[in-house]
Amino acid sequence: MEENLDYHQTSVAPTFQRLRRDYSCLRSHSVSFFHKSNIKSQLQLFSMDKEAECCSTHLIEGDGTFNAVGLDNFIKQVKLGECGLSYAVVAIMGPQSSGKSTLLNHLFYTNFKEMDAYRGRSQTTKGIWIARCPGIEPCTIVMDLEGTDGRERGEDDTAFEKQSALFALAVSDIVLINMWCHDIGREQAANKPLLKTVFQVMLRLFSPRKTTLMFVIRDKTRTPLENLEPVLREDIQKIWDSVPKPEAHKHTPLSEFFNVQVVALSSYEEKEEQFKEQVANLRQKFFQSIAPGGLAGDRRGVVPASGFSFSAQQIWKVIKENKDLDLPAHKVMVATVRCEEIANEKYSSFVTNEDWLELEEVVQSFLVPGFGKKLSSLLHKCLSSYDEEATYFEDGVKSAKRKQLEDKLLQLVQPAYQLMLEHIRSETLESFKKALNDALNGGLGFAVAARDCATKFMRLFDEQCQDAVVKQANWDSGKIRDKFSRDLDSHIAEVRTSKLSELTALYESKLKEALYGPVEALLEGASDDTWPAIRKLLRQETEKAVSEFSFALSGFEMDEQEKENMISKLKSYARGLIEGKTREEAAKVLYRMKERFTSIFNHDNDSMPRVWTGKEDIRAITKTARSSSLKLLSVLAAIRLDEENTDTIGDTLVLTLVDPKKGTSKSTTDPLASSTWGEVPPTKTLITPVQCKSLWSQFQRETEYTITQAIAAQEANKRNNNWLPPPWAIAAMVILGFNEFMTLLRNPLWLLFIFVSYLLLKALWVQLDISGEFRNGALPGILSLSTKFLPTVTNLLRKLAEEGQTPVNTDAQRNHPNLPQSSRGNNSGLSSTASSEVTMENEMEYTSHSHEN
Repeated sequence: MEENLDYHQTSVAPTFQRLRRDYSCLRSHSVSFFHKSNIKSQLQLFSMDKEAECCSTHLIEGDGTFNAVGLDNFIKQVKLGECGLSYAVVAIMGPQSSGKSTLLNHLFYTNFKEMDAYRGRSQTTKGIWIARCPGIEPCTIVMDLEGTDGRERGEDDTAFEKQSALFALAVSDIVLINMWCHDIGREQAANKPLLKTVFQVMLRLFSPRKTTLMFVIRDKTRTPLENLEPVLREDIQKIWDSVPKPEAHKHTPLSEFFNVQVVALSSYEEKEEQFKEQVANLRQKFFQSIAPGGLAGDRRGVVPASGFSFSAQQIWKVIKENKDLDLPAHKVMVATVRCEEIANEKYSSFVTNEDWLELEEVVQSFLVPGFGKKLSSLLHKCLSSYDEEATYFEDGVKSAKRKQLEDKLLQLVQPAYQLMLEHIRSETLESFKKALNDALNGGLGFAVAARDCATKFMRLFDEQCQDAVVKQANWDSGKIRDKFSRDLDSHIAEVRTSKLSELTALYESKLKEALYGPVEALLEGASDDTWPAIRKLLRQETEKAVSEFSFALSGFEMDEQEKENMISKLKSYARGLIEGKTREEAAKVLYRMKERFTSIFNHDNDSMPRVWTGKEDIRAITKTARSSSLKLLSVLAAIRLDEENTDTIGDTLVLTLVDPKKGTSKSTTDPLASSTWGEVPPTKTLITPVQCKSLWSQFQRETEYTITQAIAAQEANKRNNNWLPPPWAIAAMVILGFNEFMTLLRNPLWLLFIFVSYLLLKALWVQLDISGEFRNGALPGILSLSTKFLPTVTNLLRKLAEEGQTPVNTDAQRNHPNLPQSSRGNNSGLSSTASSEVTMENEMEYTSHSHEN
């Protein structure tokens, strides 16, 4: 702008004056035709450039039609919208054909149409024309108004004069009053009706703006300006005093509304050079006209340049409707419309801003670092742009529209902000979960880990929320913070419950491992010390588990009541474990009793399988086995985990079921004819007395077969072991075989033969284990011997043959006596093996029969 100012001041104006001066010289001096044509062409080119720069436009037609499109194009061409408040509007009024357009063209280098004096005096300017003044800063707009007192409109058609005058006063900062010098001091001069019109329409403004009235005295005579000016001012004051005023302005001085200045110009036709020089001097007053001390330095109520078009249209509309023009209200209206237009434009620009669209798209899926700064910067640019364009409009309207724009923008971006907070909440929560899990896996106590992690990530959440804060908004993130805090507490409680459950399950599994097997073994052993041993085991393992469990719970920093409750539950679990195992064993007590009976009945004290040789006391063995089974029944009949509980269940069962004779002497009633044990609570009773009696009866029935088999085996064994003939048969053999015995004594060879035969038979007896084979009966023994006889004889003969071929030496003689022992040992081993096999087979038979029954 400073460059343009320098250019126009140093180049445009002097150049134009120089060209005109040279062209004038051409008219008075004889020069070559070529030089004259050159200067004239330069003047024409400069005039074309000047016309292009001033952009003169017909603003209001003669019939009062406002050229809104033309005004908008004019404002764009001269870039008036960029000037803000730094512009001035100059208007000229005066009688028709008084040289107004000529004055403007010389004063402001405009190209308004001028009257051709050679064609007569007539109306040249119709309506109102507008143009830019080239070379003057700040930007100055000049309006050329249609002349007053024209014959074309007639004597009575003064409406447009008043309308155009009011429009000029409402819009302009400086109003030039073009008047003839010879009209000064005359009562009916042409300027009197014009001044009355100006003052009358001025009072129609509710709050008139301070306007500079510059009276331009044309065709000045020899009378000095110092003498003309007082007369003119006196006439102006008289006109002001004579104009009817509203009550509010009856005593208002003229200076309140107008800044009056007077200038005089020589005749353009008679003293053109002097006129031009005076106009050039006058032009200098319009530079920086709005600065303090300038022509319009004290102007008020200026409409910003960007609202000039709308303001002018609305002013003319009100004037045409013959309404009073309320300039303050008009200013507010213009500010409202323009600020709203600017706000809508900035809002639309923001909505389509690529940076905002990218930020909005990214925040849909991810957390955006620096979100608050980025969004605040975008909003700041948008609002700053609005402030820059609306800076010169009425403050109240500008601020209100700015607030509306800001609210709309914040409403637009708030969903993105909420999404950002949600991303912060979810990602921080996930990080918290991972950090808490790592801390717990690292061995840190739960309470300390939870407290440290919660504090750390709550601080991190606040920092990230602070990073997302939009400076232009006063949004409260308290709700999302409360939600995040609840999420932390919820997760901590969830993990705490999970960890406590895991810890409880761990020690429950340890207790189960420590109690389940031993309790089962103790119950199967079923002795008088079973329940004391179980109670001791329960006490030891529970104390151990509770001690470790209490230490593990210390990391949770829970209150004593909750801790005691958990320990109590663990103790109850241990008792419940034993009670459950006892109930489980009680449910299969009959099977356990039969198993125990069979084990004791079929095995001796060394746990070796019992062989029924006939020497065993089956009655005593049966009683012992039954007593042991009854002990198992008494142990499983009730739960005895409380040391103070003493009962006589075992004695009652023995007296009633095993030794009923001892019991009948004391009482005639059946102790087992009851559904409860007197000393045991019903909740601890597993097998009632009636059930015990029923189970015992069933047990006896199912074990009778085993006893019967044992008795049968014992009888069979006795029969098999008694193989010698009766004594009378032996005596008969001795008496009847006396002769044969004497024959053997007389012939020693028979004795040798008998001895050898005896040895062979003895060897076969041992090798075949004949006595063992016949233990299971005659038929099985015969069948077994028939399969073993030939292999045994063959093996025996082969060994004799091998012994006969072995050379006799000292070692052989020393080892020879051991051969029978070795053979005997082998035979004994075979016999034992056979015996074991038979015994096992017998047991299997007895067991199978027992199960069948």
